[in-house]
Amino acid sequence: MECVARESSAKDNVAHASDVGAILRAASRGERLEEAELVALLECQGADLDELLSAAGELRDRVKGRVVTYSPKVFLPITNLCRDRCSYCTFRKDPGQPGAWTMTPAEIADWSRRGRELGCLEALMCLGDKPERAFKQYRQTLSALGVKSTIEYVGRACELALEAGLLPHTNAGVMSAEELAFLRPLNVSMGLMLENVSVRLRGRGQVHQYAPDKEPRLRLKMIEDAGRLRIPFTTGILLGIGETILERAQSLLAIRHAHERFGHIQEVIIQNFRAKPETRMAEAPEPDALEMARTIAAARMALGGEMNLQAPPNLSPADVELFLRAGINDFGGISPLTKDYVNPEAPWPHVARLAERCAATGFLLKPRLAIYPEYISERWLSPNLMPIVERLEQQLGQEGAGGRWRAMP
Repeated sequence: MECVARESSAKDNVAHASDVGAILRAASRGERLEEAELVALLECQGADLDELLSAAGELRDRVKGRVVTYSPKVFLPITNLCRDRCSYCTFRKDPGQPGAWTMTPAEIADWSRRGRELGCLEALMCLGDKPERAFKQYRQTLSALGVKSTIEYVGRACELALEAGLLPHTNAGVMSAEELAFLRPLNVSMGLMLENVSVRLRGRGQVHQYAPDKEPRLRLKMIEDAGRLRIPFTTGILLGIGETILERAQSLLAIRHAHERFGHIQEVIIQNFRAKPETRMAEAPEPDALEMARTIAAARMALGGEMNLQAPPNLSPADVELFLRAGINDFGGISPLTKDYVNPEAPWPHVARLAERCAATGFLLKPRLAIYPEYISERWLSPNLMPIVERLEQQLGQEGAGGRWRAMP
């Protein structure tokens, strides 16, 4: 696939555009940024960086206004067993390892019901990649649950969430087109972080050496398969895992390329690596606030004003105002019930306090569904999901910002 990053460096292969101001003016007019121009934005400093942040914020304001959204969600870690071994992950477990867990149907139903009572609207199905291919014990678990595959079990979890009044959004790692099609009638949206298109990061000593499902071509294929199936899709990049600036630019452009072909990318996440104890990257440096802001702003200019751009607030709690200035219009999922099982050290912000910080910067914080308004149509949704989506959309309009949220426990 032509979008996979070449094994090269920005210094060797990119003739840097020198006039950041000219690049920004062209992007603000809707002109398409190319690789060299995006690299220049991703590398800018000082006064150029200030200009970049201002241009990105102005583009967001012009197209999206000054409303910033979040999705009230229940995080359902369906299973944390995973065949991949990324250098930075503490979510994945082996069978028998402390903390290894596959949720039961009763737990899924109970958590969904409790989340709905707290005003949640989304059920995030999050799980490890293809554990049945790696673990006989897990295959026995699936058999005891009466299913033949993890994806079949995820489908059952989605049914339980729908029965509780939540809208499922599945992030189950790399899935085939057949698996995506199976889950489409049970999900209002799905997702897969691209992370990076660099094949180099799959090499010896790199972060994805032992993670076959992080092969860029596989992930790009799934993103494109989702587009062919008309599935509203969330993807994004992960900063700080050893990628170069050029590879970061190529990853953003690969996302843009898929969206230009299929129009299905409803949201792009710019996420920062967080170092965790007991991982091989425990001592690795984390991206700082300016690196995040620069990447957010460059992504806004490259992807355009229409794209929904997110940065998770629990991973950068001190930088909400900076990221708003850089052009985000969404904070992603926030839960009053469940922690972030991928980043358990990073608590969700309290929504009322987040709303106050947004207001102080001139923004209005509002809840949203797991499917963005522009995708609520029978082109993008299974007809069976339209009634519940329309009902919840109407409820959001009646309740206004804040919904029925209670104080987090």
